[in-house]
Amino acid sequence: MSEAAQRIAALRRQIDAVDSELLELLTRRAELVIEVGKFKAREGLDYYVPHREEEIHTRLAAANAGPFPTAALRPVYREILSACLALEQPLRVAYLGPQATFTHQASLEHFGSSVQCVPARTIPEVFGEVEKGLADYGVVPIESSTEGGVTHTLDMFAASDLTICGEILLEVSHHLLSRSGALGAVAKVYSHPQAIAQTRRWLAEHLPQVPLIETTSTAAAAEMAAQDPTAAAIASEMAAALYDVPCLARRIEDHAGAFTRFLVIGRRPAPPTEHDKTSLMVSIQDQVGALFRMLKPFADHGINLTKIESRPSKRRLGEYLFFLDFEGHLAEPRVQRALEALRRDSVLVKSLGSYPRGGAA
Repeated sequence: MSEAAQRIAALRRQIDAVDSELLELLTRRAELVIEVGKFKAREGLDYYVPHREEEIHTRLAAANAGPFPTAALRPVYREILSACLALEQPLRVAYLGPQATFTHQASLEHFGSSVQCVPARTIPEVFGEVEKGLADYGVVPIESSTEGGVTHTLDMFAASDLTICGEILLEVSHHLLSRSGALGAVAKVYSHPQAIAQTRRWLAEHLPQVPLIETTSTAAAAEMAAQDPTAAAIASEMAAALYDVPCLARRIEDHAGAFTRFLVIGRRPAPPTEHDKTSLMVSIQDQVGALFRMLKPFADHGINLTKIESRPSKRRLGEYLFFLDFEGHLAEPRVQRALEALRRDSVLVKSLGSYPRGGAA
């Protein structure tokens, strides 16, 4: 054996020893989590505490001196925390299904693979699962960086008392899946309307004469493509693996770096962290200057608005509900002062929740 080979073998033995130490530490961590779970059960406390997880991620990122990448800490600890939480109490998370949709992927990115993910057929069904206590949390899409807001989700907040307790930013990559073996053999393309819209330029260039057929989800499209060798689907890599459909072309989205934002909904509010966002629903009077007066309190109190969107109230023509996102938490004094001023000139101000700002997964 050469000197280099001997050195590599010695280093690998050290790595094996470190792995054994890591396993022992993970076992010790799991034992401590089980003890915490016993106290939570006795006191009737929540098993899942989102802000505690965020504290762990923030503390470890600040303490990391490398060379292990700081960006890799979150996915590693997401799975550790997910597995440990399952030892306390299995978490049920409803999401807009079926399996392998981007909402399913976002759920796993946020909660880890040890939770029980429950697919729902519609966004109202996700809300219903959480409202009835059949799921601990729900995950729903709210907007994409290319196609804008998801109106079904916004409309549900007008009628629901659930609160937003987290957000997920997921980079969306679309792939063309097919058993046909070649682009020239593709006779039709299935996908969700948003996925078709996000790949329209690529489709016009590479499959200009091929019919585009809308489906309820990208996962449903992949399932159809799995059953028809003349069909293709625009879907995720996760869907390709689940339905065993090869990728004919990768990353066919027209805009690289497109993100979709998802919301985590639950029954209890999230306490403050150092990086929070708040969502509101506001109804204002139909009079001159009303929109200006709605926005002015945020500027007066130094609060950064990150989004404003309107939806018809569905009560009468010309009446709208405004959905606002801003940086900060409802518990902050400056936010409370701004909302107090906002309520004086508004018909309705409804808090939809304060929650830790999501990072790109």
